[in-house]
Amino acid sequence: MSALDNLTVEINATLKDALILINKNSFGICFVVSDLRLVGVVTDGDIRRALINNKNLESCIDEAMNRNFIARHVDTPSKDVRNLFSESIRVIPLLDSDGLIVDISNIKKTHSIPLMEPSLSGKENEYVNDCLDTGWISSKGKYVQMFEQKFEELHPGMFAVTVSNGTVALQLAMLAIGIKNGDEVIVPNITFAASINTVIHCGATPVLCEVDPVTWCIDPKEIKKLINSRTKAIMPVHLYGQPAQMDEIIKLANENSLYIIEDCAEALGSMWKNKNVGTFGDASTFSFFGNKTITTGEGGMVLFKSKEIRDRAIILRDHGMSPTKRYWHEVIGFNFRLTNIQAAIGVAQLERLDEIVRKKIHIGDFYSDILRNNNIVAQVPKSHSAVKNSYWIFSFLLKKKINRDQMISKLLEHGIETRPVFFPLHKMPPYENFKRSRSLENSINISQQGLSLPSATSLSDENMKYIVYCLNKISAQ
Repeated sequence: MSALDNLTVEINATLKDALILINKNSFGICFVVSDLRLVGVVTDGDIRRALINNKNLESCIDEAMNRNFIARHVDTPSKDVRNLFSESIRVIPLLDSDGLIVDISNIKKTHSIPLMEPSLSGKENEYVNDCLDTGWISSKGKYVQMFEQKFEELHPGMFAVTVSNGTVALQLAMLAIGIKNGDEVIVPNITFAASINTVIHCGATPVLCEVDPVTWCIDPKEIKKLINSRTKAIMPVHLYGQPAQMDEIIKLANENSLYIIEDCAEALGSMWKNKNVGTFGDASTFSFFGNKTITTGEGGMVLFKSKEIRDRAIILRDHGMSPTKRYWHEVIGFNFRLTNIQAAIGVAQLERLDEIVRKKIHIGDFYSDILRNNNIVAQVPKSHSAVKNSYWIFSFLLKKKINRDQMISKLLEHGIETRPVFFPLHKMPPYENFKRSRSLENSINISQQGLSLPSATSLSDENMKYIVYCLNKISAQ
């Protein structure tokens, strides 16, 4: 059964037939056809009004349908179709030259612009099928080693360990380094919750630090104020692809004998002073979730500066089992392993990393250029000579006169998926007691006015112009 089977009803059908169909498709509408050609549209509201006007469920559908409907040819440009969406028009039939329905467009699916989507146009199928053909589908197999080796080549001087996701990558990094109960780890107040959750899971205390108003990353000046005798590590998060100010963070870490754990989940391909992020810390972590720069579906990687700590991490990752004596457990460990199938996808993705990052940077630069002097925009990402921002998701600040949440809702009506910037961690119930910075106004402002725009590598320049056009159109209403 095709999707259209639950959307079309014959002209001789009854109001009851149409209601049954509308109940199945959940769109609140169905299309009336005669000899397969579209002749009318009927909504649940049309049927309700017909019943109020003394029709009954056995009345013919043509007594309730609307003959003045909106439809477009299937070849109509996406942006022209999206311009038709409104509060009352959420599904548009797409017709061929003979008037037959061949597809539909709705604000959340067909003809929409997603926030992110994976780019899987390389050798992903070939490598996955190799795993299936050879039977190496679990956590043993050549692609796991290949993935780690290629990651090490990309990050010279670091030792790689694959893991099952980016969250456990952080947890494993801290456990291998020796973060424990009584230690404190300084974490930025604007980041995804995994950054702080993993500190807590290690038994340590997270200390929330204000972020820089320009980079949105952890502010070195604020870090300095929070260091005490219990501080064990600093966790800079390279937010949305923007590198943190690593020179100052390294200086603070060296002066106070602290570990650096870089959270690079959103910054694969970003650089600080011509060095890839992930090469500055004692440990660094990456995520390969479906919306990340490269993906393995779920998956992660930890890089360690010390081979000894890397070897300890491998034991912890593999149930605490001795690498030389099978089923002999030296410590209490975890199952944090990545499968060979996931690693195969990762290898194929890494082969196209330069291409993916180039497109990401083009998207970021394009948005920045077109929005920089826009009267609804307060700030676009700032760049300087020390930084290469890989623009995982292009995020910027709207001016306070713009209702950000209303903008998100209205953009979705135009088929554009967006999302708000992360909430400040100190505002959420599990983390409110970990606030240490006196003022967190930067975090609050960024969270309230920050907006992330579609950033998939499939995005065209035409798509981006349309998105900005809709931003301006909605703000003027």
